[in-house]
Amino acid sequence: MKLLAKVAAELAISLGQVESVEKLLLEGNTIPFIARYRKEVTGELDEVKLRAIDERLTYLKQLEERRGEVKRLIGELGKMTPEIAGLVEKADTLQQVEDIYLPFRPKRRTRATIAKEKGLLPLAERILADHLLEEAAAMVLAVPFCNAENGLTEGAVALSMAKDILAEQLSENFSVREAVRYMLRHEGRLSTEVKNEENITYQMYFSYEEPLRRLPPHRLLAINRGEKEEALTVKVLYDEDKVYTIATHKFVGGQAKANYLVKEAIVDGCKRLLLPSLEREIRAGMTVVAEEQAILVFGQNIKQLLLQAPVKGKTILAIDPAYRTGCKMAVVNPTGKVLSTAVSYFTPPQNDKLAAARLLLGLIREHAVSAIAIGNGTGSREAEEFVAELMREHGLGVPYTIVSEAGASVYSASALAGEELPGMDVTLRGAVSIGRRIIDPLAELVKIDPKAIGVGQYQHDVNQKALATKLEGVVEDCVNGVGVDLNTSSPALLRYVAGISPAVAKNIVAFRDEHGPYKSREELKKIPRLGPATFVQCAGFLRIPGAANLLDNTPVHPESYTLTHRFLGHLNLSINELTQGGVNLDAAKLRQAAETLGAGLPTLRDIYLALQKPGRDPREDVEGPVFRSDVLRMEDLAEGMVLRGVVRNVVDFGAFVDIGVKQDGLVHISEISETFVKHPSQAVAVGEVVEVRVMGIDKKRQRISLSRKGLPTKG
Repeated sequence: MKLLAKVAAELAISLGQVESVEKLLLEGNTIPFIARYRKEVTGELDEVKLRAIDERLTYLKQLEERRGEVKRLIGELGKMTPEIAGLVEKADTLQQVEDIYLPFRPKRRTRATIAKEKGLLPLAERILADHLLEEAAAMVLAVPFCNAENGLTEGAVALSMAKDILAEQLSENFSVREAVRYMLRHEGRLSTEVKNEENITYQMYFSYEEPLRRLPPHRLLAINRGEKEEALTVKVLYDEDKVYTIATHKFVGGQAKANYLVKEAIVDGCKRLLLPSLEREIRAGMTVVAEEQAILVFGQNIKQLLLQAPVKGKTILAIDPAYRTGCKMAVVNPTGKVLSTAVSYFTPPQNDKLAAARLLLGLIREHAVSAIAIGNGTGSREAEEFVAELMREHGLGVPYTIVSEAGASVYSASALAGEELPGMDVTLRGAVSIGRRIIDPLAELVKIDPKAIGVGQYQHDVNQKALATKLEGVVEDCVNGVGVDLNTSSPALLRYVAGISPAVAKNIVAFRDEHGPYKSREELKKIPRLGPATFVQCAGFLRIPGAANLLDNTPVHPESYTLTHRFLGHLNLSINELTQGGVNLDAAKLRQAAETLGAGLPTLRDIYLALQKPGRDPREDVEGPVFRSDVLRMEDLAEGMVLRGVVRNVVDFGAFVDIGVKQDGLVHISEISETFVKHPSQAVAVGEVVEVRVMGIDKKRQRISLSRKGLPTKG
C-alpha cells in the first residue's frame, strides 16, 4: 500500500486509481485495453498515465526488493546496526541503496584490503580518532604494528598503509558520497578539448565548457559521441579544495578536526577513489536522463509519423531514385496491391530520359495513376525535376510528393518483405514500400524497425532496451488508437493489436486466406491460440467494414453490444438512425441515460461517439502530404520568402522542415513560436504541414534557416 500511495502522490492521481490499475495489470490486461474499455475503473486515465504508473510501480518494487536483499546481506556479515537499517529504509533510489551497501560489498583485492590483511585496521582507527595526532606520536603508534609476521619493518610504511584504509573508508562513506555528489552536480562543469582536429563534426566542442546543471541533453549526447569517436577529451571540472573541505566535514564530523595523516588520506581518497567514481556515476546518470529525453522525443516523432493521414482512393506510382543502378518504380493500387514494377535510368550517369519518359507515361496511363511518390534519397532532386518537367510537357495533372525513404532498404531485405513480395527483386521492394507509405503510413511503417525510420535524435546511441520498450508502446498505442481492418491487415500490423502475439497474428491471416474475409468479430473465436482472454483484449480494436452487424466496424467492444442496444432502446432509435446523424445528445442527456441504464458515463459516451461516425479513421483529421507540380531549387530561395513545408524531424534544438528543395531547413527553437516553448514538440509535430519564412541561405554549407514567427500556427 505504501508503494501505491507514493506513486499516487508522485503522479498527482488518487490512490484508488493506482490500486485499480495495478489490479488490472496483474490480471493480464493490456494498457490499450485498460485505457479504452476500463475508463470507469481508472478514472479515465490515458495510455501515457497508465504506462507511467506501470513503470514507476515496477521501479519501486525493484527498490523494495533490493532494500530487503541488502539488509539480508549486511545482516549475514554480522554488521547490521539500527543506523544502517534506518538508512536503507529511507533510501529513495537504487543508487542510494547501493551506496549504503558499498562498504560491505565483496571487492577485489585493493591497497586497503592488503593493509587490513597485515592487521593495520586498528592503527587506522586510532589515527582517525586522535584529531590532535602529530608526526612523532604517530610513529610511536605505528611501532607495535611492525613485526616479522606481517613483514613491516618501518613505521612510515605502516602509517602509509593505514592511510590507504582511511582513503577507502572515505570513498565508501555514504554521507561523504552524498555531499560531494551534490556539490559536483550543482557546481561542476563539463569541459571538452580537441583530440582529433580532422573530425570537424565536433568542431564547436574543440574547446568548450558548460555547467553540468545547464548542459542540455542533446549536447551531452553529442559530446559523448565525440568522446567515443576519439575526437574529444572530456573532463569534469570542480573546486578541489571545496571537495576536500566537504569530505573532511562529513568524514571526521562537524566539530572534529583532521590530523595531518587523515588530511592526507582524505586528499588521496578523493583524488584516487571518490572523485573518479562520482565523475563516472554523474556522467552516467546525466547520460541516462539525456537518453530518456532522446527516447521521449523519438517516441513523439514516431507517433506523429505513424498517425499521418492516409491517402485514400489513389493509385500511386512510387519512385525509389538512384544513380548507377537506376530508379526503381512500382505502381500500387489504393489497397497497396502491386500492379507493376520497372527500372528506369533517367538519372546520371545514363541520363536515358527518352526511354524513361515512354516508360513513365505508359505506367501512368495504363494504371490511371493519380499521384507520384518520390523517395528523398540519392537522386531525388533529379527524379523530381524529371517528373515535374514530364507532367508539364504532356499536360498531365498528376501531382507528386517527396517521401522519406528512411528504412525502406531495411524493409526490402527483411524476411517479412520476402513473405509479402515473394519473387520480387530486393531493390524493387523499396519502391513498393515508398508507395504504400502514402496510402497508409501506419500499416506500412510498422513493418520497419522504428530506429531505422530516421525521425529521432541519437537513437543509435541510447539504451537500446529502453528505446525498444518505449517504441513498442508508442506503436501499440497508435495501432490500437486507429483500429485495424481485420480483412486487409498484415501480420506485422496485427501483432500490435492489444493481446495479439506474432503467432496469433499469423493465424488470423491464415484463417482469412483459407476461409475468406471475416464477416463478424465472433469468428475470431475460431482462430487457433486466440482464447477468450485474448478475444476480450483485442476484439474492440479490430474492424470489419461491411459487416452485417454495424457495431463490428466501430470501437464499441462486444462486451458492450447489449448495452448499446439498450441505449438505442432508451433513445427509441434504430442503430441506422443514430449513425445517420441528426441526433445530438449533450452531456446532461448522456448522464441521464447512463443513470437510467445503470451504465458508466465514459463507456456510454464512447458508444455514442462511435455510432456517430462508424468506421471513422481518426487520422482523417490530420492534413495529408503536400503534393507539388513544380520544382523549387535552392537558387530560387530568397530571404523573407514564405513557403509551405512538411516537418520531417523534431529535435531538442528545433525542427527540420522540407520546403521542397534538396536540403531540409532548420527552424531553431528560438524561431519556432512567438511565445516561449520549452521544447519544439510543443509547437510542431512530425508530418505537420506548416508555413515558414526563409531567414537565411548558406549555399556553401547547404543550410537553410527558417522561422515560424508571425505565421499561422496550429490551433
